Amino acid sequence: MSRNAPKPLVWLHGEVKTPPLSAAARLEAGVLLRRIQRGEAFGLPHSRPMPAIGSRCHELCIVDERSMWRVVYRIDTDAIVIGDVFSKKAQATPKSTIDVCKRRFREYDAIAGGGE
Repeated sequence: MSRNAPKPLVWLHGEVKTPPLSAAARLEAGVLLRRIQRGEAFGLPHSRPMPAIGSRCHELCIVDERSMWRVVYRIDTDAIVIGDVFSKKAQATPKSTIDVCKRRFREYDAIAGGGE
């Protein structure tokens, strides 16, 4: 992969489509994911680290008309790996979501060879 080429997205679960996201929220998610693919790092309000899931894991924050959407992703050397897309209803990320993302990333690493 060329140094300037965007990293591919690897979707382990979920998708960003309209509906359920509004067209504006889907567009925002796409723009932010493209920036991440190109190597741009940013923090709140767009993204926050998720060390409870693992190193290099983050939660992308998308504000929609009626909901708050989250995209859990991990930055690997060769790809941006998406662990989940969900509507967030509480302040904290649900433990079940954290656990399932950990499992998905572990399974991915077993198949893909480590995730570094």
